[in-house]
Order: sequence, then C-alpha cells, then structure tokens
Amino acid sequence: MSVLRATIDGVLNFTAIDFETANNSPASACSVGLVKVRGGRVVDRASWFIRPPAGHDDFLDWNTRIHGIVQSDVTHAKSWEQQYPDLVAFAEGDVLVAHNARFDMGVIAGGCAATGIEIAEHHSMCSLQVARKTYTLDSYRLPMAAMAAGFSGFQHHDAAADAEACAAIVVHAAGFHGVPTVEALGAVTRVTINPVRARVEKPKSAAQPRLSRRPMVFSD
Repeated sequence: MSVLRATIDGVLNFTAIDFETANNSPASACSVGLVKVRGGRVVDRASWFIRPPAGHDDFLDWNTRIHGIVQSDVTHAKSWEQQYPDLVAFAEGDVLVAHNARFDMGVIAGGCAATGIEIAEHHSMCSLQVARKTYTLDSYRLPMAAMAAGFSGFQHHDAAADAEACAAIVVHAAGFHGVPTVEALGAVTRVTINPVRARVEKPKSAAQPRLSRRPMVFSD
C-alpha cells in the first residue's frame, strides 16, 4: 500500500467517512470508518461496529458478501444513538468527504431519523464526483480512483480502509488542481459541497420494516 502524502501544506482539512450497512435501509449502518486530514496529512483514524436499530437490523446475505460483517459482530456494539456523538466529535465540524457521498450522508440522516435524535450540522463533498472531474478512467469505483491517486492494495469495503482511500483521492486531487482547501477543490471541479439534511419522514418502525430482498447496488 502506498503512503498517503501531503500535497498541500497547512489548510487542506477535512474528515473522510465510509459506512457499511446491514441491508438496504439507510438506518442500517453496521460499521463506520473515519479519517481526519489536517494540512493534507492524515492525523487520526477511527472505526467501530454499530448495532443497527430494531426494524433495520436484518443482515442480508448480499451485504454480508460485500463487507463480511455478520449479526454476531455487532451484537455487543453500541447503538447509533450511543455512537453518533462520537462521530460528530471526531469530525470537529469538518466537511465530510465520502465516495458516493449521497449514500453515506443518507446513512447519517437515516440513522438519526430512525432513532429520533437530532442530526448535527454537516456538509459533505463527494470524492466520486471529484475523481470524475480529475482523472480519465474506465471506472471511477473507489479502488480505481484510489489507484489513480497513488493509493492501492487496501481492503475494499472495510470502512476504515475505504475512508483512507477516499482521503487519498481528495488530497491527490487538491494537489493535481493546485488548490489549498476542499472548498477550492469543489470550486475548480464544480463539485458542490452540500448540507446534510434530516429526513422528512422517519423510516418505518420495527413493527413495519421495509427491507427489500433485492441486492444493493454499490456505486463505489
């Protein structure tokens, strides 16, 4: 695995994030990986299992084949409402960067809606969109985009590894475009930094779960 190196000094600050889910419910987060970047360098990492809330806690075979996490792995893990404050504290108000950010930000909104807790103020940037505006590739899935950024050999669909790969893409892209901040990177690539909005409606309760058995399509 290549070493993530800074291409920008002093001001390229953000937190990369990746979730894995138990099923196709956005409230079914079962693992999260977080990587903090300061001045273009990784300065901290965190990851943990999450116990999905009742009604969103079935583990579909398709998802388990993707990430390898099973029900027993999260039996003694803390719940979303217990761990969300730790996620917020780790990010320190940073822009949250994710590969296919719509999915990962949907997990944050879904987890908060399903557990009845207030979503914190977050903004997000999509490294998938940044990669599309930076590299010329046959595929912009995370392993291919990370390889273009000089980061390879990681375990795809391990949340911690995926978050670090995402961070590598943004650091490399900022250097490629010669910009010092994620805001400037968004401007030069025309990738919007969006607020993360709470869900208008809560997911169905445990008595009325809506879990499709159809395979999920992962864009990363």
